[in-house]
Amino acid sequence: MKKKNTDFSPSIISIATANPSATFTQEEAYKLSGYDDKKIKAIFLNSGIRKRHFFVRPADKVPNESVNELNARYKEGAVETGARAISECLKNAGTNHIDFLAVATCTGYLCPGLSSIYVKKLALNKSLQRTDIQGMGCAGALPALQRGWDHVRANSGSNALVTAVEICSAAYFIDSSIDSSMETIIGNVICGDGGAAVLLGENHVYGMPYILGFHTEIFSDYLDSVGFSSIEGKLKIILGKEIQNIAGKAARKAIEALLKKHSLKFKDIKRWIIHPGGRNVIVNIADELGLTRKELSASYEVLEEYGNMSSPTVLFVLKRMIDSTPPAEGEYGIMLALGPGVAAEAALLRW
Repeated sequence: MKKKNTDFSPSIISIATANPSATFTQEEAYKLSGYDDKKIKAIFLNSGIRKRHFFVRPADKVPNESVNELNARYKEGAVETGARAISECLKNAGTNHIDFLAVATCTGYLCPGLSSIYVKKLALNKSLQRTDIQGMGCAGALPALQRGWDHVRANSGSNALVTAVEICSAAYFIDSSIDSSMETIIGNVICGDGGAAVLLGENHVYGMPYILGFHTEIFSDYLDSVGFSSIEGKLKIILGKEIQNIAGKAARKAIEALLKKHSLKFKDIKRWIIHPGGRNVIVNIADELGLTRKELSASYEVLEEYGNMSSPTVLFVLKRMIDSTPPAEGEYGIMLALGPGVAAEAALLRW
């Protein structure tokens, strides 16, 4: 029996992003949230975020939606936003045929999942293999990419579509009579809605990177520090303040292990694609890794223009970097996101 060649590195063929059309400045988002507190307003206006996209209808104040209304808005927004990202990604690649589909999301639950819904809505290959990835939060795009990467390596001539989509505005908790914790306020300050899609394949496309490998580090001592809980059936963000202090050390451990696998050093990495979980998180990672604001400019720009969209955000950073400062051939890059677990998910890229 002929042994499959799994030594090659799949390449990103195409990448696209999408957002709901409604945009809100931080001043507008503060008013929309219904807060009436100068200290909270200052947090909104000094977050490093200029505007965000929400899948909401225009209103003076976010209504106290029921669980059913939140779930319906999540489904409508995730289907619409994710489908636009997928359509643009496939259009850019010049194909509508895909062999594998992975969808990452954490801001709502659907059964059948988004993968099945996209197959029908977009008339995708009905024999494709698929997986829906739930519960990995801001880090979800990287495990989804790895599943697609595994598929392409194991199936000669195949491709894989990876999608990450979140409607964080359907996971806001604004009932301060039940919960007025700082982590809930911070979640309402930084989170936005968006989706991204990436097509992987064997054939390299100029300007796009190969993905050489992945590494995961899970810090179980902080299992309860990031994620969602449920109050009266509604999702409420968990965002322990310790995260902004351990982010850098978690990132370093994952990156060092990944570089060791490929006999590389920190000095070999010229491009940094870091998920902007929040301004303090980026600063902590930058300080730990010795990175300048210029080296993380794409992360800061995405945070400023979109906020933290959870799983798709790191893909927005990748696209921004490719579009604004195209890497030179042969340059290495690190893509990294932190999520529940606490887990640091890293990927090694080469242009």
